[in-house]
Amino acid sequence: MTAFTIHTVDTAPEGSKAMLEGAKKQMGMVPNLFGVLAESPSTLQAYQQLHQAFLDTSFNPEELTVVWQTINVEHECGYCVPAHTGIAHSMKVDPALTEALRNKAAMPTAKLQALQDATLSIVRNRGNISEAELAAFYAAGYGQQQVLEIILGLSQKVISNYTNHVAKTPVDDAFKKFTW
Repeated sequence: MTAFTIHTVDTAPEGSKAMLEGAKKQMGMVPNLFGVLAESPSTLQAYQQLHQAFLDTSFNPEELTVVWQTINVEHECGYCVPAHTGIAHSMKVDPALTEALRNKAAMPTAKLQALQDATLSIVRNRGNISEAELAAFYAAGYGQQQVLEIILGLSQKVISNYTNHVAKTPVDDAFKKFTW
C-alpha cells in the first residue's frame, strides 16, 4: 500500500495552501489530519466547514466533546481520540468527562448520558434510532434540533475517522501525551 502524503503548506496542492496557512496561523501548526486531507482541497474544505458548523450548534463544550469523543471511540480512531482530548482541555472541559469518554465509562450526568446514548444509537444503527431512544433523549431536555446536530457532528467525524484509518495518520506531537 502506498503511504498517504502529509502535506505542508509548501507541498500542498494549490487549492489547499490557504487553508493550511490559516490552520497554521490559528493553531500554530498544521495538524497531520489537515496535511492528509490537503491532498483533496474539496475534502479539506468540507471538513473545516463541518467542524465550524458543529462548533456553531446549540451544544456547549461538554456536549460537543461527548458527541465527538463518543464517535471517535466507537470508530476506534487512534488519531482523533488524542486530538479531541487536547481540544477538550483547551475548551476547559472537565478532564474526568474526557477520561470517562475515552474509557467507555458512564457519563457524570443523566443528560450527558442521554446524549451519549443517542449518539451511539445513531452511529451503530446508521441513523435508525428507535422511538423509545428518541423519547429518552427528548426527556433529558434535548429536541429535534440536537438530533440533527448529532448527525452533523457524525458527518464531520466520518471524514476524519475514516481518513485516519485509511491514511494511518500519525498523532501530532502536541497530542501524543493523550495517546489512546
